[in-house]
Amino acid sequence: MHDQWASLINSKVNGANATVNSAEVGDSSISVEASKIKEVCQALKDNSFNVLQVITGTDYVDENPHIEVSYILADFINNHEVILKANLPRENPELDSVVELWKSANFLERECFDMLGVVFKDHPDHRRILCPQDWEGFPLRKDYVAAKEYNGMEVYPEDKLNLEDQGFGVKTSANSISNKSPMNNGRYS
Repeated sequence: MHDQWASLINSKVNGANATVNSAEVGDSSISVEASKIKEVCQALKDNSFNVLQVITGTDYVDENPHIEVSYILADFINNHEVILKANLPRENPELDSVVELWKSANFLERECFDMLGVVFKDHPDHRRILCPQDWEGFPLRKDYVAAKEYNGMEVYPEDKLNLEDQGFGVKTSANSISNKSPMNNGRYS
């Protein structure tokens, strides 16, 4: 189906350059040109993808640093789902807003802005949704460093960090995992 949807996108949206990312494990997706995301979403909406479920983003800092924004669209009539992906530069990432197509995009785009700094052009209420308006930085960026203090409050008080729990699972050896038995409610023997 993804090949058909990519062909549909390329036939309806000039310059979308839709390509299928086939996955052996997990979900396949379709990458499109970031500058065409609104037109691509409109084309899919016109072809039964009438529900926007999620807009999310990921910050990649590998050899090709970029922010990837993913849109999960659904066609509940034909029981189909597609993931669209658009890659943006880490510096000044911008996309066209799709609030005009789906009202649910309002909060989803605001969250993506708040956490990753993606600006959605023509968004009707482009402001933070999770962090205070004067918060500095974007918490889901790989290079984010949280302030030690905010409005006179310590952000990460040491007595609230549960430091003993942070290594849970990391300290577990392969032998103790292999001794896990359903007979003792999943506890290690």
